[in-house]
Amino acid sequence: MLASGLFYLIILLFPGFLYGARILALFPVPSHSHYYHALPYLKNLASLGHEITSVSPFPSEEPVKNIYDIYVPEVLNSFDELLKQMTTPKNTWEFFDATNEFVYNITKDVFNNDGVRREILRPGKAQFDLIIVDIWKYDAFYSLAAYFEAPIIGLAPCGIDWKIDEMVGNPSPMSYLQSPSSYLYNLDTFGGRVAHVVEVAISWFNWHWRYEQKHEALYKKYFPKIAETKPLSEISQDIALVLVNQHFTLGPPRPYVPNVIEVGGMHIDEQPKALAQDLEDFIQGSGEHGVIYFSLGTNVRTKNMVDDRKRILIEAFGSLPQRVLWKFEDEELQDIPSNVLVRKWLPQQDLLAHPKVKLFITHGGMQSTIESIHYGKPMLGLPFFYDQFTNVDHIKKHGFCLSLNYHDMTSDELKATILQLLTEKRFEVTARIAGARYRDQPMKPLETAVWWTHYVLRHKGAPHMRVAGRKLSFFTHHSLDVLGTVLLVILLVIIAILLIIVFSVCKISKNISTRLVVKKQRKQKVR
Repeated sequence: MLASGLFYLIILLFPGFLYGARILALFPVPSHSHYYHALPYLKNLASLGHEITSVSPFPSEEPVKNIYDIYVPEVLNSFDELLKQMTTPKNTWEFFDATNEFVYNITKDVFNNDGVRREILRPGKAQFDLIIVDIWKYDAFYSLAAYFEAPIIGLAPCGIDWKIDEMVGNPSPMSYLQSPSSYLYNLDTFGGRVAHVVEVAISWFNWHWRYEQKHEALYKKYFPKIAETKPLSEISQDIALVLVNQHFTLGPPRPYVPNVIEVGGMHIDEQPKALAQDLEDFIQGSGEHGVIYFSLGTNVRTKNMVDDRKRILIEAFGSLPQRVLWKFEDEELQDIPSNVLVRKWLPQQDLLAHPKVKLFITHGGMQSTIESIHYGKPMLGLPFFYDQFTNVDHIKKHGFCLSLNYHDMTSDELKATILQLLTEKRFEVTARIAGARYRDQPMKPLETAVWWTHYVLRHKGAPHMRVAGRKLSFFTHHSLDVLGTVLLVILLVIIAILLIIVFSVCKISKNISTRLVVKKQRKQKVR
């Protein structure tokens, strides 16, 4: 009896030990933050005996057991151009056109990669039990699910947008939920809601009119036989699970369908490492003033800063009593103040975990925001593009962040804002409260992600979790056809009533006129 109980306990607690699944992981986004968000998850699955084939432009620096890399360097070629376009003013259609074209070109590059064609697409070469993919409009990749007859798990590093909502049938009222965007809308006002609806509509039309058919063409090119019987739109509606890099303490609370699971912060290392001695000495030398950590992430290339912005940062940092750790690609930066240490790379999580780090100056990327909240640090946000604006805006509203416009700020404004964040205790207190709320979860985010991955494997894709709404058209999903019919009936009833009233009035008027004429004629006869 005891042996039987232990066996079932092992089955429940360690499903990965039952068998090793063959998993294809597609993370071709040429952004470190997207891949390193997923890497701890993939490594955890590999440690449980699953065999991972990882397609990305960031191969492992050291061999990892059960992870086999397929290197796709081609996708890196146009990334700098995309970053330039995303930070260059353009109208909404042009913005979405640029990002959708970029994603489409990445998809083509991956399918054309020699390693992918040799190891994945060649008939009879490979077989996979599960597909894990960065779910950012890479629809042509979903065709691999039909090709291998395997379920798909999508990872959403930047949270949920209308496209993911549409695929899984997620309720997403635009009246109070804003998709990740480079624009901020005040949804408390009518004008803000109108502008938001217009932006989502433009994004919707740009995708469905221009790029959906392009991905369909790629699908038909590489999988012609499957495409004859199953359209790509049908495959994309059968996503088994979406692991979203969000939590209701990190962003606006919102509804989700059963197969969308919040795992915000699954990349966080729960056991921060000791810092290198030179970093520790620099931090300890700050005394009671503490240290400020400054990083604009991996996608904002600080080495391309114009001299004016460098000067403003250097002037502001040099005038502070605190020491500053600055992640900057150019360690030969000139005129660095004595209280500033510049490094090409810094262990961000380990620094944020340090008690003497008092403030994080950040671009507001999702990973950085979550890490700062996890460790309870106030933030100064300098957002540049996409979800960074909504991330910073949300934490500002919760009282542990201030923000500046990087392109317009002055040295005095930067210094004053930093000192406000450091001297007013409310920011530190609120940040610690936010961190405590975030950490108060029944399972660690990474454990949650792994558990639900095994759930999908155990239940053959878990189709019972998918809602019927994902297959409905926009008009049917929102009952606009029913509402339109009701309004039409009401309109017809109103028209009918008006016609009856008009007809009755006309008839009465006619009768009155007739009587007056008859009466007049009688008077004339009497005379």
